[in-house]
Amino acid sequence: MFDTLTDRLHSTFRNLTGDAKLTAENIEEAINDVRKSLLEADVSLKVVKLFISRVRQQALGAEVLESVTPTQQFVKVVHDELVTILGGENAPLNLDGSPAVIMLLGLQGSGKTTACGKLAYKLRGEGMKPLMVACDVQRPAAIKQLQTLGAQIDIPVFAIEGQTDVQEIAEAAIEHAKKEGLHPVILDTAGRLQIDTALMAELMILDRAFEPIEKLLVVDSMTGQEAVNVADTFNTQLTVTGLILSKVDGDARGGAALSVREIVGKPIKFISTGEKLDNLEAFYPDRMAGRILDMGDVLSLVEKAQQSIDEKDAERVAMEMMKGDFTLEMFIDMQKMMKKMGSIGDIMKMMGVGGMFGLNSTQQKAVAEHGEQMMSLYETAINSMTKQERKNPELIDFPRRRRIAKGAGLKDAQIGQLLNEFQQMKAMMGYMKPMMSGGGMPGMGGMPGMGGMPGMPKLPGMGGMPGLPGPGKGGNMPSGMPGMFGMPGMPGGPKGSSTPGGASPAGFGRGRRLRKKKKKP
Repeated sequence: MFDTLTDRLHSTFRNLTGDAKLTAENIEEAINDVRKSLLEADVSLKVVKLFISRVRQQALGAEVLESVTPTQQFVKVVHDELVTILGGENAPLNLDGSPAVIMLLGLQGSGKTTACGKLAYKLRGEGMKPLMVACDVQRPAAIKQLQTLGAQIDIPVFAIEGQTDVQEIAEAAIEHAKKEGLHPVILDTAGRLQIDTALMAELMILDRAFEPIEKLLVVDSMTGQEAVNVADTFNTQLTVTGLILSKVDGDARGGAALSVREIVGKPIKFISTGEKLDNLEAFYPDRMAGRILDMGDVLSLVEKAQQSIDEKDAERVAMEMMKGDFTLEMFIDMQKMMKKMGSIGDIMKMMGVGGMFGLNSTQQKAVAEHGEQMMSLYETAINSMTKQERKNPELIDFPRRRRIAKGAGLKDAQIGQLLNEFQQMKAMMGYMKPMMSGGGMPGMGGMPGMGGMPGMPKLPGMGGMPGLPGPGKGGNMPSGMPGMFGMPGMPGGPKGSSTPGGASPAGFGRGRRLRKKKKKP
């Protein structure tokens, strides 16, 4: 969602590069660029004015530090003000009550019913026994949709077929929850195409009768400033307690997310980052600011790893690596773990790869797509090998390589490229072993497998992603970033490649094996 804004802000920050210090002149120039970036992202004019005023005040009053550059100082100011405008700190869900009653509000099409399922799924994962209640008796398919969602995630749905009195439905649902020991009760209320008197009257009846501990408004991030107007109106009528931003993974410009908290004055509690029912994240202003500035969101990555990866499997792989050499079997195990955490593109954004290597959103997308393709090719090739060959890749001579290529439907050269890349990964894993056994690298606590995060399963580095060699032959990876090796197409990738950062679009059969043709005299 924030790709365009991120790219524009990066361009602004680059313009400060080379200046000896922050001055009134270069600050004003940078601030004008930031203002244009925010307005283009559809951020409310009121919010833009407030944000720019704060940035100007903080930047001009910033203490000049010899250890950082003007760009770093200005980025910090912008980051801090983004955190402020997004709410400052995380606002956890209030679940007081036996059972707690949560009422979801929103217009038709905002993703409210799906958000109900996502929230119930998330709370169940935290050890609760939620009950979803079908209180939307206006939309014909709403009850069936909620029941379908409940069946998918094995969470009970309370509904009374043919009943149109939402107060009676909610009252019966709460009694059912008390009897069955279910908590919390989540009411999926009616929506309309637009706010009207009938809608508000129905919602106010529920509000006054049951006094929900949380009234969460689901706001469609794709609707831009209209989302802010909707949120303001709902809040005026019902005094909402928090917001859920849906469709944050869409291609809108992100203005709603940056405007709604400041204008409505209510915290964003959750963001929906995808269509799957596990794509609901607690909202942290500092993490979102980091994503917008492409600085990464390692804490969210760690949490995703904890939720997605079985700790015993991760520890088993880590122990095998500590005991012996890195093998192709371990490589496949690592790929399977990484797939559970999401796409390469998502992982790259959470690690701040774009900011690290100066890649814009288009380049990152190209790298991620190429990486997914390469990982698929690698898996196909390795699955064509015998168990002995996976454990001892040095056994693979030319006849074996030819057999593997034929079985995988690939070319001999592609198998050779795989083995070359794997040897570089193996060398890198040897370099990382002391760090992994010693508790990780300073400042890398919380990175899966890098140690330093209590209770974090030791996923062996973030390595295993083909394409990026680490220190050693052919690699120009910064020595301070072990664990990022193997990211397809990142700086240090095969020479002669044409996609950003060195990615080879034709698969791993191209790259280092390409030789420049001599020009004819």
